[in-house]
Amino acid sequence: MSRTVVLSGFMATGKSTVGALVARELGLPFVDTDARIAEAAGSTVGEVFAKEGEARFRDREAELVMPLLEDGVARVIAFGGGTVTMPRVRHAALEKATVVTLSGSAETLVARVTNVAGRPNLGARSPVDRARDLLALRRDAYAECHVAIATDGRSPEEIAKRVVAAARRELLAVPLGTRSYAVEMCSAAPERVSPVVAGLAPTAIFVVTDGNVRAARGAWLEAALADAKAPVHVVELPAGEENKNLTSVSRIWDEALARGADRRALVVAFGGGVVGDLAAFAASTLLRGVRCVQIPTTLLSMVDASVGGKTGFDHAKGKNLVGSFFQPSHVLVDLDHLSTLAERERRAGHAEIVKIALACDRALLGMLERGESLGAIVREAIQAKIRVVRDDERETGNRALLNLGHTVGHALEAWSQYGRWLHGEAVAIGTVHEIEACERLGLSPAGTAKRAEELLGRVHLQTRASRDDLRAAWPFALADKKRSADKVAIPVVVGDGEARVEEIALDTFRDALLA
Repeated sequence: MSRTVVLSGFMATGKSTVGALVARELGLPFVDTDARIAEAAGSTVGEVFAKEGEARFRDREAELVMPLLEDGVARVIAFGGGTVTMPRVRHAALEKATVVTLSGSAETLVARVTNVAGRPNLGARSPVDRARDLLALRRDAYAECHVAIATDGRSPEEIAKRVVAAARRELLAVPLGTRSYAVEMCSAAPERVSPVVAGLAPTAIFVVTDGNVRAARGAWLEAALADAKAPVHVVELPAGEENKNLTSVSRIWDEALARGADRRALVVAFGGGVVGDLAAFAASTLLRGVRCVQIPTTLLSMVDASVGGKTGFDHAKGKNLVGSFFQPSHVLVDLDHLSTLAERERRAGHAEIVKIALACDRALLGMLERGESLGAIVREAIQAKIRVVRDDERETGNRALLNLGHTVGHALEAWSQYGRWLHGEAVAIGTVHEIEACERLGLSPAGTAKRAEELLGRVHLQTRASRDDLRAAWPFALADKKRSADKVAIPVVVGDGEARVEEIALDTFRDALLA
């Protein structure tokens, strides 16, 4: 199925020329938004901008572009230079289309402009300085894309070829300004790793994995890195949540430093959530930060742990109590890894999908209840998490919604010393018990816990712990990261795919939980 392609970038990056070439190659209609605005106004874009001012010009762009993104028709669209400075338009484009940003140096771009006088935005004593200023002001907006292509020294035909290649990949964008990155979905495609690594040009590659993953997926990894230009070193950790500790982090540091890692080294996390969290934390702290690529191999890590930049490890006092926010450079989700995943691990991953559907994605909730394909569900779950991370990267607000089920789930894991339940299994239990407690407190609609239980039961996940287990695990909830003095922030489901965060007194929540 074709997907709309949006070309963004500063004036004179070649969006119109390249867009027409891309549309011809993909067999899609082409829309040049500047040309459409000029036609509707009966004058040039420069004249419209000068006469009406930037605010009204942006209104015109939004009024034109939003219907094109929402009508379900695939096309190639060349945006104006400032279109993506409107967050609502930029975010819609990132979800509905593949956004490719074309870039160039200020000197090159100004030299390409044949009529500087007709470009009000360059109306300054030094057009080059003005271009530099505008590029700096728009840096974050332009960085929020699926693919960026530098145009200096490249022909329109070469650029178009790269855009077409990007359009044929399945990409989701995590828009975080200059920390933005793509989540790429594929199936049985280890060759997708090679261009990602080549683009990062590392001096050395440190693959962090565990024995189980290496045994099951080692051939895929070897194929993925067969063409790597930099030396590849594999750090194999013991498998299991009980090894998510500082000792494992130190092994990564020690191996990298022993091999002479520098700031251009690359850490590749190849495994589930434990490996991903450990590898990314090690990368965030090694030499004050080296780049990291996430290649999740479990369902749970695909839809949750690999996306959003949370890293860390466990402490004797509780789960994930030491960590950092550190975004990866790329995430590659190859669904073929699920073919060798143990059935128990596969089931456990569904808990995170159900969690995010209940908390903040009505569409995903419907997909789960209709039993749609796993690939479609994984994609929507990732997109749902992206929306939350986009708006609250460091969990100062609504990102806490993603902790649904985790206060109780983490407590059960820590109390059982990570030996009784997998993370997803504990989250499934925690989700039902937390929603039930909120129902008792009159915060969630009656029947919400039953709905969650039915969804989780479809994949045969345990959804209940005994009152004795809950009571025994409760002391570990007191070390929860979301606790503040005598209250804890709990995601409260209030409707279909809708939740809010409530600070509830610990004693009140405990009593409702154990009632």
